[in-house]
Amino acid sequence: MHEMSIALAVVDQVASAARPDGAGTVHSVRLQVGELAGVVSDALAFSFSLACAGTVLEGAELVTEPVAAHARCGSCAEAWPVGMPPQLSCPGCGGASAELLSGRELQIVSVCWNDAPVHLPTHEER
Repeated sequence: MHEMSIALAVVDQVASAARPDGAGTVHSVRLQVGELAGVVSDALAFSFSLACAGTVLEGAELVTEPVAAHARCGSCAEAWPVGMPPQLSCPGCGGASAELLSGRELQIVSVCWNDAPVHLPTHEER
């Protein structure tokens, strides 16, 4: 299941970005997942929860945004939704020179975290 390797990579990237910024807790990670990326959302969510254990992301929510696949014909410039299974020949002219415009995305869009609490000296510590 490659979803675990994807989850581990996402956790590693977010944790690496959170450390220098002093993040205390990561609440959520928003990920765009293309229709043709070959990712099973439920398997990714399960893997993400396991990968977060013991990290600054423990308990974080994974929010996945599906991205529909679209293509454009190189011959007649018609654009169409590719769908699943993918239709890569032009529905207008039948041409086979399709350019995939979207649908392979797998990227972190945003991360929501709290900054680490700052220790302010008490009156006695001053």
